[in-house]
Parts: sequence; structure tokens; C-alpha cells
Amino acid sequence: MAHQQTLKSFVMDTNVFIHKPDAIMSFKDNEVVVPMWVLEELDKLKTYSDARGRNARAAIRFLDEIVRSGDPAAGVKMENGSILRILSSTPVKNPEDLRVDEPDNRILLTALALQEEGRRVFFVSKDINARVKAAALGIKAVDYEKQKVNIENLYAGYRVAEAAEDTAAELVAGAAIPWKEKLHPNEFVFFSTAGSDRTLITRYDRHGETLRLALDPVEPVCGISPLNVNQKAAFNLLFDDSVPLVTLVGKAGTGKTLLAIAAGLEKVIEQQRYNRVLVTRPVVPFGKDLGYLPGSKDEKLAHWMQPLFDNLDLILASNKKSKIRSADSLLNNNLIEIEALTYIRGRSLPNQFIVIDEAQNLSPHEIKTIVSRAGENTKVVLTGDPYQIDSPYLDSNSNGLTYLVEVFKDQDVFGHIVLEKSERSLLAELAAELL
Repeated sequence: MAHQQTLKSFVMDTNVFIHKPDAIMSFKDNEVVVPMWVLEELDKLKTYSDARGRNARAAIRFLDEIVRSGDPAAGVKMENGSILRILSSTPVKNPEDLRVDEPDNRILLTALALQEEGRRVFFVSKDINARVKAAALGIKAVDYEKQKVNIENLYAGYRVAEAAEDTAAELVAGAAIPWKEKLHPNEFVFFSTAGSDRTLITRYDRHGETLRLALDPVEPVCGISPLNVNQKAAFNLLFDDSVPLVTLVGKAGTGKTLLAIAAGLEKVIEQQRYNRVLVTRPVVPFGKDLGYLPGSKDEKLAHWMQPLFDNLDLILASNKKSKIRSADSLLNNNLIEIEALTYIRGRSLPNQFIVIDEAQNLSPHEIKTIVSRAGENTKVVLTGDPYQIDSPYLDSNSNGLTYLVEVFKDQDVFGHIVLEKSERSLLAELAAELL
């Protein structure tokens, strides 16, 4: 009995497996309980063609491998020291106002039954409403925290400092200046100098522990010119082939997607550094899943992908030196491909400039799957606003974009910058800040 009281029982909700199929491995030296109703929900989700279906299938396979070695009703010992149990009944008196025909409520009743046995129960769910209901039943409810970061302390990719006149002169002359303060690889330092409105944008070289002036393109990039220092820093990362993974984070109107697509087209058409620009974004369905809508794939995706075409049209209208004047010409010449993220899974993607828009709607597991598809000589750029998330089980702290920034910030192959000023219009900036 003493061991049972010290052992924690983590009752898993279905959405935790959709977030991370092997999430049960995060709970070491404790008991992990999977209610039978979770398996029922995973079984229904496995037929979906989107990320939910893929993760449901992966979770089922993962659980199957574990239960082969023992009796899941009695408990199966896992490699991390935990015990996996699958419970098929809820021998507990149901609260009168809790509908027992709802799978989510059945899962909660499993947790309640274990708690009434005297166990230390924790209900783990990505669903805020489910956690509130659990708390109302007297069950301790927690979010799955394994891949969460504190958005308030998210790495910005730059810091601001003041430079003496002689230091500024050295930087302008092309010299690398030593920097004793520890910075992340490719982190920017924006130097202001007394008596001058100019900001010197420098980038950190971790191996030399030095700062050097970060040069931005002299001419507009496909007709697009950076309008602030953060956008200039973004272009510096986008044009550096030694940094194959870049993230641009910012609110609406800061130019994240526009800058990324413009840089990609410049690299493909003018510099011929990559074979194609691949622009994609996750499809987060509202109501019925995308597959049930009438029409062909292109017709289904037309409205969802329209923001990408809007950015492309603006670039083509601004680019005076290119002979290509329409998106159709780029598509027909295979210079750019605009595709839903669902349809690029499993593909090998070498020699491409990939822009993943709205990446905040991806889970950490999905981000890993997608970035790992990058082939030889491919650059991957992820853009997004962590405060505008459409997925019901992700938030600003747990989405794949912020998680990637946190885990990659110490890698030489990675560059990141937060874009803070909206350049779309004064109205757009006020809307992003006030609404």
C-alpha cells in the first residue's frame, strides 16, 4: 500500500497521443494509465489523412509494441521504469451531471475511479476544458509539459547595445570585433552610436567569439526592400547559405512570409542557388475535414493557400527586373510550388528553398517530421505568429515553432529573428496590438 501511495498514476487523454505519439515515455518510474476509451478514439482518428491520423496510427503501433511483452490490464513494465496499464472499465458512481456517453467523460471517470482506490492520480490532457472538468471532479489535471517553452522568454535572435565611435568605425571598415559576452550562434547585436541615427547590424560568430557587420542586400530583393533593422537582419539570414534553418517570428504585417518568399525567388531565379521555391502551410480544418469538401485538391486548397498567392502577386508586381510577371508562369516553369503541408510528407526535398508558413499551427512532432525531410542543399524557413494559433490543442508555449526555436538556438546551422514592427499599415499594426 505504501508503494501504491508514492507511485503516481498519470491518466492519459487522447489528445496527448495526437500531440506526441510516444508521450507515455515522458513519465519515468510511475504508472501510466491509458483508458480503453482512448484506444477507441485513436481507432476512429487513424483513418484521417492529416496529422491527427498519422499520429494516431503511430501511437497505436507504439502501444502495440509495448503490450506484446506483458498483460496490459495488470501492467507492463516499460524501458523508462514506468508501468503501462490499459483499463477497460470505470467502476465508479457517475456524477449526475456528467454524460457517460461522451468518450472524454469516460476517460475522466477512469481517473476518478483510480483516485477513489487511493491512488495519486494526475489527468494529463492538452484540452483546457477537459482539465477544468477534471478539476471540478477533484482530480489533479496537468498539461503535457514535455515540449513546452515559456513564450515570454522566447529567444528573440537579437539584442541592442551602444557602440563607441572607434568600435563603430572598425565595424564599418569590415573588421571583426571581439565580444566577451556569451551569445547564441548567429545572434544579432544592433549597435546604436552617439550622434547618429544609423543602427549597425552585427552578427555573432561563436567560433571566433566576434561580431561582424551583417550586410544586407544593396538592391531590392525581387522588388522588396527591408523597411526596418529586424527585416534587414532577416534578409541577412535568408541569404546566408551556411544557415540552412531559419525561423521568422512576428505578429501580422511584419513581413515574415513576404521576405521569405522574396528571398527564395531571388535565390532560385537570379542566383540559381536552388532549383525551386516550395511554399507550404498546414491545413487546420474547421468543421469537416478538408477531404470531405467537393472538388479537386486544388479547388479544395484554393482559399486556404490564397494568402501565399497574395504575397507572390505583390512580389511580382514590385519586381521590375524579372521577365516573369505572373504566378502561373512561375508555377508552369517549375520555379515555385505552392502545396499544402499534408501532401509533401514522405517526399525527398533536395536543392529547394522551402518556406513553411503558419508554422505555429504545427506540433513539435510535426515540425520534427517536416524539417527532417530536408534533403541535400536545401534551406528551410519557418514563419509564424505564436499568438495566433488555430489548432485546439496547441498554444503559444507548446507549438512546434517556439519549441524549434528553443532547442535549435545553440546550433550553428540555425538563425532566428523576431520581427516586431508591422509594416502593412497603421491600421494593421493597431489591430495586431489592440485586438
